[in-house]
Amino acid sequence: MKRRDFLKIGLAAAVSGRLYAAESEPRFLLVFLRGGYDAANVLVPRASDFYYQARPNIAVPKGSLLEIDADWGLHPALADVHALWKKGEVAFVPFAGTDDLSRSHFETQDSIEAGGAKGFSSGFMNRLVTQLKDGKPISFTDQLPLVFRGAAKVANAPLRIAGPGLNARQSALVAQMYQGTTLADNVSEGFQTREEMSAAMADSAQMAAASRNALNPRAFEAQARRVARMMKGGYALGFVDVGGWDTHVAEGGAEGQLATRLQALGAGLAAFAGEMGPAWRDTSVVVLSEFGRTFRENGNRGTDHGHGTVYWVLGGAVRGGVRGERVAVSEKGLFQNRDYPVLNDYRALLGGLFARLYGLSAAQLASVFPGTPPRDLGLV
Repeated sequence: MKRRDFLKIGLAAAVSGRLYAAESEPRFLLVFLRGGYDAANVLVPRASDFYYQARPNIAVPKGSLLEIDADWGLHPALADVHALWKKGEVAFVPFAGTDDLSRSHFETQDSIEAGGAKGFSSGFMNRLVTQLKDGKPISFTDQLPLVFRGAAKVANAPLRIAGPGLNARQSALVAQMYQGTTLADNVSEGFQTREEMSAAMADSAQMAAASRNALNPRAFEAQARRVARMMKGGYALGFVDVGGWDTHVAEGGAEGQLATRLQALGAGLAAFAGEMGPAWRDTSVVVLSEFGRTFRENGNRGTDHGHGTVYWVLGGAVRGGVRGERVAVSEKGLFQNRDYPVLNDYRALLGGLFARLYGLSAAQLASVFPGTPPRDLGLV
């Protein structure tokens, strides 16, 4: 680093109080994968023989994995995320999660979103907004989620299109009305998007319940650029949830239902990064889920509710790598002989990230995550 650049960054950090010197206002997006995604088939422990013994039907073959390091490989459906990884813009934190042991989708989702608040009186992102004074928050959900509930006001911009609205004949008549006008292309594209998103909403009843009416990955892929446009247009804190990860049956390995969802999710994240343009340099995206899944496959060639999981952190200023406390992946290292253990608490991880992004004091972080000191994993 040139001396003048070092001095410039040091001055910016001193003025802002941040450990991370942003060229513009930091932006943060939380992507919540509702349903408990199977982390072991995403960041795959390629060096573990036990992984392949425990998953005779759904393990991702070594030969198809995307290169991460000697211990880990990435699911081949995440080629778009791997492209960002190769730029050093993606970090993975395995053995991450919460101390909640209920293995209930709803209880654990609420617990994470509350971030340690007693009685679930507010969500940790709402409390973060309060500490930032003017965090410019927005939730891309049908209803304001717990994570954004509280004293601070939060904008809400639903991405879901509810139902077809008009039948094919009615849509054609409306399109004909606008034919030859400057709005003709917008109307036509609007109907096409509505049809695509309506088709993308098909999910099993069980997955839909676990997902709490969240977008499915295909719908997120279709809307990711819109999310980016709104965030670079003025909103600095965002939240979106993506459902469809409760894979109890026929999960698949390198191909199958999980792979299909991962491909759409990865494409959406890459589209978001591309649409952010220069603002991507000062944007951080955290992808998390309420819990992981059982390490061993079940009798239906799927996986059941687990504990520890893997968090993703993406962004133009992210320091790529596999980070956080880790242990060797083996039968002996499983939590309760079934799951990944949680070695990296989500509140400590996010608290450390917020300290670097916003220069928050220990007292401010204690307000966001009561009772949990931050831990700096060097993510940015």
